[in-house]
Amino acid sequence: MKNYDVVVIGAGPAGLAAACEAYQNGARKILVVERDKEPGGILNQCIHNGFGLHYFKEELTGPEYAGRFEDMLKKTDAELMLDTMVLQISNDRQVTMMNPRQGCFTVQAGAVVLAMGCRERTRGAIGIPGTRPSGILTAGAAQRYINVEGYMVGKRVLILGSGDIGLIMARRLTLEGAKVLACVELMPYCNGLNRNIVQCLNDYNIPLYLSHTITEIKGKRRVEGATVSEVDKNRKPIPGTEKYFDCDTILLSVGLIPENELSRNAGIKIDPRTKGPVVYENMETSIPGVFASGNVLHVHDLVDFVTAESQHAGAAAAEYCKQKTEGKAGSEPCIKMVCGSDIGYTVPQYIRPERIDKSVDVFFRVRRNFSTSSLDVTSGGQKLISYPRGHMAPGEMEHITLPKQLLNKAAGGEITISAKEVQK
Repeated sequence: MKNYDVVVIGAGPAGLAAACEAYQNGARKILVVERDKEPGGILNQCIHNGFGLHYFKEELTGPEYAGRFEDMLKKTDAELMLDTMVLQISNDRQVTMMNPRQGCFTVQAGAVVLAMGCRERTRGAIGIPGTRPSGILTAGAAQRYINVEGYMVGKRVLILGSGDIGLIMARRLTLEGAKVLACVELMPYCNGLNRNIVQCLNDYNIPLYLSHTITEIKGKRRVEGATVSEVDKNRKPIPGTEKYFDCDTILLSVGLIPENELSRNAGIKIDPRTKGPVVYENMETSIPGVFASGNVLHVHDLVDFVTAESQHAGAAAAEYCKQKTEGKAGSEPCIKMVCGSDIGYTVPQYIRPERIDKSVDVFFRVRRNFSTSSLDVTSGGQKLISYPRGHMAPGEMEHITLPKQLLNKAAGGEITISAKEVQK
């Protein structure tokens, strides 16, 4: 059995960044495992620009962003194993995988970084009534067909959901000559970045129907049309509000789910809110020496944030190998992060103050749109600090920095983050 300091599962933006940072922090025997035939992950099909504004301070396409990290990885001694599927991770960090060249085999890792990314929700996950014709695709599948395979998916398109991939595909399809009839969103707010609403819908006069959903799909062999209805505050269709769209294609952009089958089978604790692993301040999961970062942990809106988080995980994995610290993760005193009013989740979920040097970043999403607002950090009924915000939306990830001296004031081992509207 081969031994490695760090095994990274996934060679998308998260895995590449984690591997490079692990090398920079002293890990030398690094294995990056990727089930696809080339590295880069989802970035390879994201040919639009807008990547790298935070990290590289310039605007790049998805393949360009991935290519830069591939070049960084080549300058290390890391081993990249493509076309290889990981089957299992054990509690003692043995990673079992298989590929056409070596068959099924197992390696021993000093530390493991989970970077498997996420997948899209399909029609089966949301239960749209109607027939089951061809022409119903997820937005990511359509993106791959057009940008990688070179196939056009339809001529008259209706998009359900306002996730960023769906918004981007509204623009992409328009540029390829299709007629995008509308983007329909169940919630009373858009789930994508504001810049994508402006650049992908408004700039092309594509209407966005909030508090609407598809209530029927028509067609036998191919989609022939769809009925859209307004919904009430309980998300139930309102009779008499139906609109019929004559379309041949329906794209679904109804959310992303972290890819955590490996995590669950390994016995890693999963947060029901993020659908990703529960982690500590250094991205360590409930299994010592196993770390998680990127969209497998929680769904990000910007790849630059995936990179920063994954570098944190890679550095922590390298440090774990150097210190050879065993024992149960969570045996040290720790602070539990609690979601207060209008906060959907937090990452990390637990913070060990003894492992914090100066401060820790906490990432989260709000549950509704806010204008002028504030984020209140409390513990034991006492306010510790407030952070003013001008605008917050569910489609945009937020973060705050908690200094160590504030963590030391936590009462009862809990800190609560809440959002509230502020009157001008």
